[in-house]
This record gives sequence, structure tokens and C-alpha cells, in this order.
Amino acid sequence: MSIGNRLARIGLPRLIINLTVLVVVALWVMPTLGIFVSSFRDKDQLTVSGWWTAFSSSERNEPGRLAGLDKMKQEGPLYVISGNVLEGRGGAVNAFGTKAVAPRAYKAGTEADLGDGIKLAINSDGTYRYTSTAPFTEDNTGRRVYLAVATPPVFTMTNYQNVLTGEGIGQSFVNSLTVAIPATVIPILVAAFAAYALSWMSFKGRTLLLAAVVGLIVVPLQMSLIPLLRLYNDVGTFLGVPSKTYAGIWLAHTAFGLPLAIYLLRNYIVGLPKEIIESARVDGAGDFEIFTKIVLPLSFPALASFAIFQFLWVWNDLLVAMVFLGTDKDKLVLTGALNALLGSRGGNWEILSASAFVSILVPLLVFFSLQRYLVRGLLAGSVKGG
Repeated sequence: MSIGNRLARIGLPRLIINLTVLVVVALWVMPTLGIFVSSFRDKDQLTVSGWWTAFSSSERNEPGRLAGLDKMKQEGPLYVISGNVLEGRGGAVNAFGTKAVAPRAYKAGTEADLGDGIKLAINSDGTYRYTSTAPFTEDNTGRRVYLAVATPPVFTMTNYQNVLTGEGIGQSFVNSLTVAIPATVIPILVAAFAAYALSWMSFKGRTLLLAAVVGLIVVPLQMSLIPLLRLYNDVGTFLGVPSKTYAGIWLAHTAFGLPLAIYLLRNYIVGLPKEIIESARVDGAGDFEIFTKIVLPLSFPALASFAIFQFLWVWNDLLVAMVFLGTDKDKLVLTGALNALLGSRGGNWEILSASAFVSILVPLLVFFSLQRYLVRGLLAGSVKGG
């Protein structure tokens, strides 16, 4: 079958859509792949080359110095100083030079004529032979040379060890889990009860209450954050409860997440088959039994969809965490720790890349474990309603 027939069979519009999706996915995944590869790279290689060169040898310019008069030996008519300019460092010398402006003036293994009967040859393994027809003096020994050194790719787990042990990220990781898990479960439980009530229970003001919930979705977080904090502090002072606790941030994330959760779950629950609910009522089941034994199991796709959104939102949050928990090291969440690390270790890319990948690891696990329910829950919540 020819290429033209294959294209005709597939369909040009479909082919364009598939290629577009493939390009978008590749562009979306590329930064994550770069962070992942960089997090395992050696510090010296990471600072001089991009992550896409991680699996090939990289070249960098390094200074070196020849030995002094104490290493001078006479071999026939020549005076010789020999040694190794790499001094135990890894890599292979591709080229060398005697001036900073021309570090690649001579290829490795060739002999450079430096004038006045002085010659220098540096091999790829770093060994060199420095010769002169006259005895060396203090002026022409201990010479600085410049090397173009190729090093093989080096991968290490040291970056992660430094992040999880020496940078305080480990404790911040635990703090983020302490915040994110309850702040995801609590609004789901509350919203599920509210969504069932707005869907299948008749009471006065139900329509107005639903309209208020929809209106709260568009309220900016920044507008309500400070009033909510003041209210929380006033109540805490009245009850004698200390501020800056995990309970406060759980309640804050619950309050900010409830409107969307109720709206999403209500649109899904109201679209469940009416016959099932009515049959359960005929059999004598109450609202609580209907909710726990019928509605909740059938609403799992919608619950999983919101759980993904809420967990990702809470995990990546910095503003609410700093307001309600503060910046103490024992309560600092992962985003706060990375923000502080970026300020103090901005040049240590190996630490930052490892920290960034640690921060996205948990959201990736949550997303891939629940993503099969995501589209089903969102589509059902968008087309069903009443």
C-alpha cells in the first residue's frame, strides 16, 4: 500500500490532529524530562552543558599548571620536566594552549614550539613533556596552561541525598503531605454530602443556595484570604487555640475548594438514574443509606476528578501555606522550602533540579493513578444537570 493510499485511509484531518497532539505532548513532557535528567547529573557537567548533552561526552576549558624546577631532569642535550596536568581529575585532553585567549591552539599529542628552544607536548591522558635546550629558570617553569578537557557523562544520586538530608526538603515533603491529604479528603466528604442534598433532597432555598455556590467559584482567592485569616485568628483567640496550625490551613483549603467541588459533584450526582434512587426509597432506604451505598460508589469518577484538582492545587500552593502556617522550618511546606532554596542556592542547579523533581513526583503519582477517571468524571459533570 502506497503512502498516498495510507494517508487517504487514515484521513488528512485525523493525521493533522494526531501530529498536533503528539507535538503538544512532546513539548509538555520536555521540561519534565530535562529536570529528571539534570537531577542525576554531576554538578560540574551540569553547569557547563545542557541536559540534552547528558548522555554524550562534554568538553570544558580547565586551567592547568606545569611542574617547577624541582622536577627538572637532563636527558642528553635536553632539559625535561614531565608530569600530568590533570592531576587525578577525570577526562581526556582534546587540545591545549598557553594563553587564555587561545586554549585550543594545539591538539593533544602534538608538540608546541614556544620559542627559545622550549617545546611542550600534552597527551590526551594529561601526561606532558616540557623540554628546553637550556636549563629551565624560575621564569619559564610552573607555567600555566589551558586545557580543553572532554569528560564522559557522570550520573550520581548525591543530588537527591543532599536534598533529602542536608537541605531540609525531607521535612518539608512530610509537611506538604500533612497539609495536602486532609485538605483533599475533607472537602470531598463535605461536598459529597452537600451535592447529594442539592440533587435529591427537597427543601426551601435550594436553588438560591446552588446559585450562591456557583457564584463563590469566581471569588478570587486573594480577595478572601486576609478576611478569612482574621476570622480564624479571632476565633482562635476567643477559644484559646494557637494560630499557625495545620487545622487552620485544612479549613482554609476546604473553604476555597468547596464551591467547585459541590458544583462538580452535584452535576454528576443529579444525572444518576432516577429509577435507582426511587427504588431504594420504595425499599425503605433513607437518604443516608442511599448516599453511602448507592450514590457514593456510582460517583467515584467525579470524586476522583476533583481529588486530582484539589490535591494538585494544595500541593503546589505557597500563598495559603505561608499565611496560615508561617515560614518556620518545622512547618514549612515543600513549595516554601524550594522557594527559600532558590534564593540561597540559586546557582546550584543540581540541587534545584533534584528538589523540583521531588516536588512533582507525588502529583505525578496521584495523576497517573486516577487519570482514567478524570475525563469520565469531567464529561459526566458537564453534560448532566437538572
